[in-house]
Amino acid sequence: MKIHEYQARELLRSYGIPVPGGQMIESASAAAAAFAAATAGMKSPLAVVKAQVFAGGRGKAGFVKLVKTAPEATEAATFMLSNRMKSPQTPPEGLEVGKLLVAQAADIAPRSGGGAEEFYLAITTDRKTRRNILIASREGGVEIEQIAHDRPEAIIKEPLHPVLGLQGFQARNVAYKLGFKGKQVGQAVKVMQGLARLFVEKDCTLAEINPLIITTPTPDAPEGNVIAIDAKFSFDENGLFRHPELAALADHTEENQAEMRAQKFGLSYIALDGNIGCLVNGAGLAMATMDIVKLHGGEPANFLDVGGSATEEAVTEAFSIILSDPAVKGVMVNIFGGIMKCDIIAQGIVNAATKHKNADGSVGFKVPLVVRLEGTNVEAGRKLLNDAKSKIPSMQAATDLTDAAKKVCAAV
Repeated sequence: MKIHEYQARELLRSYGIPVPGGQMIESASAAAAAFAAATAGMKSPLAVVKAQVFAGGRGKAGFVKLVKTAPEATEAATFMLSNRMKSPQTPPEGLEVGKLLVAQAADIAPRSGGGAEEFYLAITTDRKTRRNILIASREGGVEIEQIAHDRPEAIIKEPLHPVLGLQGFQARNVAYKLGFKGKQVGQAVKVMQGLARLFVEKDCTLAEINPLIITTPTPDAPEGNVIAIDAKFSFDENGLFRHPELAALADHTEENQAEMRAQKFGLSYIALDGNIGCLVNGAGLAMATMDIVKLHGGEPANFLDVGGSATEEAVTEAFSIILSDPAVKGVMVNIFGGIMKCDIIAQGIVNAATKHKNADGSVGFKVPLVVRLEGTNVEAGRKLLNDAKSKIPSMQAATDLTDAAKKVCAAV
């Protein structure tokens, strides 16, 4: 589960990590008041208007704007709320923007040698060492994946103790490596340790601050202050039962609706960019199925694992979800019956063929369907499908996995 930036800021603040003030709005008419609140007390009013979507690349797409007046804030809000945001991290059609963050703009100190004092911090899990790890870099405010690829030496990694977490000496060591000085070191340590606690206590899979900045020195803070500007969190959904306060933050309008629909039926579904729908039992077999579809020239439209104990109703719903994707031009069913019996799948196919409504109002499958069944109750399953051939004229039987992949790719 993900949350928006304005929610992430509140979460950081609850762990003692300083962030600029701001508020979320959902209409352009609220932008002027939000601008006034964000810039109250500033000698030179300056705020930032940021689209709240689950995708990066907002700045380059024009959905992060600095504004100096209330009319500018209203203009920026009007643009963002009336246009879809498109970036390399969004679908081709872009994402609709329904929420904005209007926040006080931070005055970032310049870095000697050029650039700004921006840093990257994140806590995640290192699969190689089986430990949580702090990742840090002086190259904040940019795509960290690109930095890691081009200049891996610019990335600092510090493993967390499984019981003690991020210890003080570790955080100070990282702070010195990042170039913090004087009081900045203590402030940076507080941020790192707060982020590490948050990661564990809230069952995160990713806790990221990008950028962490040093503000321009002032008489009150001659060395500048270390504050967080933007944050991104992902939470382990298996742990949400422990965190009702986090579950309440979920924005289902930002989630893939087909994936949300699948969850209600206990199906594991992830939408992809291809045109061959896949219905498989078992995550490993589903991955292998997608691989072999790719091997024979096809592009999977989804990952869908019906699991080992799906009902006929769930299987019927699985077909409905797959066929609701207009990009799907063919469907491949690959079932190796164990706990999930082949006759259950077969009945689900028949149900879907007799109940599924197409966009033109017709009922049944209008795309090629290739079915491979093996295992428990396979003969009963095959008989059900043979008896229903008149209802599913587009169906072909496959002898094995390779045969199924070849047939569906050829048909599509």
